[in-house]
Amino acid sequence: MMDKSLYKGIWIFAEQKEGILNGTPLELLAKAIELKKINGDEITALLLGNHVEPLADTLISYGADQVIVIDHPVLKEYKTIPYTEATVKMIKKYKPSIFLFGATTIGRDLAPRIMARLGTGLTADCLDLKLEKDGTLVQTKPSYGGNIMCTITIPDHRPQMSTVRPKVFTAIQAEPGRTGKIVLENIDVTEDESTQVLSVSPKETNGEPIDKAEIIVAGGRGIKAKEELALLEELAKLIGGRVAVSRPLVDEKWMTHEDQIGQSGNTVKARFILNIGISGAVQYIVGMQNSDCIVTINKNPAADIFHISSYGAVADYSELLPAIITEIKKRK
Repeated sequence: MMDKSLYKGIWIFAEQKEGILNGTPLELLAKAIELKKINGDEITALLLGNHVEPLADTLISYGADQVIVIDHPVLKEYKTIPYTEATVKMIKKYKPSIFLFGATTIGRDLAPRIMARLGTGLTADCLDLKLEKDGTLVQTKPSYGGNIMCTITIPDHRPQMSTVRPKVFTAIQAEPGRTGKIVLENIDVTEDESTQVLSVSPKETNGEPIDKAEIIVAGGRGIKAKEELALLEELAKLIGGRVAVSRPLVDEKWMTHEDQIGQSGNTVKARFILNIGISGAVQYIVGMQNSDCIVTINKNPAADIFHISSYGAVADYSELLPAIITEIKKRK
């Protein structure tokens, strides 16, 4: 039986690319601060890369008490084996009780491999985390295709590991000048001879990535034809927003997966989102429910999405949208 008393501390994987922090670690630090109020554990960010030490001060300003930095040329670009080996060495040395990763491409690749090496548990794609007084992390995630929410605990093994979707938590305001401890770990990192990074180039998208958009006009199954998306595009352009869709329109190949909101798409946290012809399946709601202002247009007054909407109109979008567009144009 594992002696859980030997494990202490809340760890965050500080994902970075080309010396720029991914936004998700800052969101995870905000959640770690909440968890710390329960058990008082120190918050540590693990930072891997090459010439990344300057990022440590940023992590401290967002809530990390300690940043462990492994700076090595082999870690310049993400490679599964070197990153896994380096992280496992640190876990074995410091023994954290909780380790949180972003549910990003890197996080989803790295976390399961670490879990397997350590023989512990991992809950993927969490939407919420709570901590019991005995140190048990209660992890909430969608299950059965997003139709239900389930809670998972890892009672007998440590560390307790989770991947968390981007935009689920909100980063705190940075506190410049906040002090913390920076630990430079000099370890041997083995190059993965089976993998070679030939080049790195930015991913092409249809305009602004939807997970970064502050204003979104989203269409769902209720959109009658692909040509009707032109209405959404016109409105989005007028209000400085970005068009997105729910999964059925991606399945129809009317738009791409990059444009999809939901459990199998992207999580967004827009300042304003207008949902058009979207009923509000759980799979979609989990991808946008943390947006600031949610507005819905749907012909069905019983549509579930009205329950989380700030404002709503029971109407046919094909009649209402042209009127809205005309009114906006008058005021410009």
